[in-house]
Amino acid sequence: MRFETLLERHERGDLSQAEAAEMLGISERTFRRWQVRLRDEGPAGLVDRRLGKPSPRRASVHEIARMLDLYRGSYAEFTVKHFHEQLRKRHGYKLGYTVTKVHLQQAGLVRPAPKRSAHRKKRPRRPMAGMLLHQDASRHAWLPGAAAAPCDLVVTLDDATSAILSAFLVAEEGTASSLRGLREVVERHGLFCALYTDRGSHYFHTAEAGKPVDKGKLTQVGRALTQLGIEHIAAYSPQARGRSERAFRTLQDRLPKELVLAGITTLEAANRWIAETYIAAYNAAFAVPAEQEGSAFVPDALGAWREILAIQEERQVGNDNTVKWRGLTLQLPPSKLRPHFVKASVRVHEYPDGTLAVFLGPHRLADFNAAGKPLDTQDKAA
Repeated sequence: MRFETLLERHERGDLSQAEAAEMLGISERTFRRWQVRLRDEGPAGLVDRRLGKPSPRRASVHEIARMLDLYRGSYAEFTVKHFHEQLRKRHGYKLGYTVTKVHLQQAGLVRPAPKRSAHRKKRPRRPMAGMLLHQDASRHAWLPGAAAAPCDLVVTLDDATSAILSAFLVAEEGTASSLRGLREVVERHGLFCALYTDRGSHYFHTAEAGKPVDKGKLTQVGRALTQLGIEHIAAYSPQARGRSERAFRTLQDRLPKELVLAGITTLEAANRWIAETYIAAYNAAFAVPAEQEGSAFVPDALGAWREILAIQEERQVGNDNTVKWRGLTLQLPPSKLRPHFVKASVRVHEYPDGTLAVFLGPHRLADFNAAGKPLDTQDKAA
């Protein structure tokens, strides 16, 4: 009716063809076509001829059915986004994310996302990579199989980019796993400015539950960070660790399914695959560019981190020139430094592979294997 009214005004000379077309929101060519159709077919000629006809761009019924069968068969617990990524990666799928989501919802295989809650403002990211790192662990049934026991995934990620810099599975997190994560980061990227962690007992001493941490009494991790000149920041609520908490939600949803697809069932194989394949794929999908170019990571030119990021404890040498260490007896060999070390205060270093070394100040007195047997080394300055 609106077209007929404007056409009459055009034919009376009140409106030009261009003006009438602009008022209808169509082109002059379409206006002329409608004019001919109205003259030849009457009002019925103006009906959209696409009505009742399938769109030539409509998704193939066969392809939709294939997608639904794949979801039911192998991907039933995947989110739509994760499922769509796997379809494109593994099955030559060409349809878009939205049409996939709509058909999964129509088939009752996934639920529509709930409405978002009120807006909350997140803590701004540090502007440059290496300024602040987060380290945390999450206990979960990461490995596939009903018999697989829950274990801990220890992750160290960058605040500026959310990129994972180190990730591995251990039976239970603790001092050794925390130092391992720091070693992997420092070896690959260099020293960084600050580390943000929870207040677990391997990170901080806390005199009373719920009270501030005791920064004057250092744990092994705290001692190592202090020696490396890295600030250690304690989080006082789960919300304060929001960046790592969100990363773990994504990892808990995706990583176990990816391990199933890769056919991995053991912790050792999983750690190799995470290091060699998964971290890079995760970062490509979820890491963001830092606000500023460059990096706050700096290399440790002297390599001091290798000794600092080991477990270190003081011991007193016994009357038989031995050092007791966690059920082992370490026999010190003869040294050019002095006739014996009885009653001397020495420092024992335990390394990731279980080997040990005994130091007197800067002097390395002896090396031992994990069973406490001496290794063939000579006295040297560390």
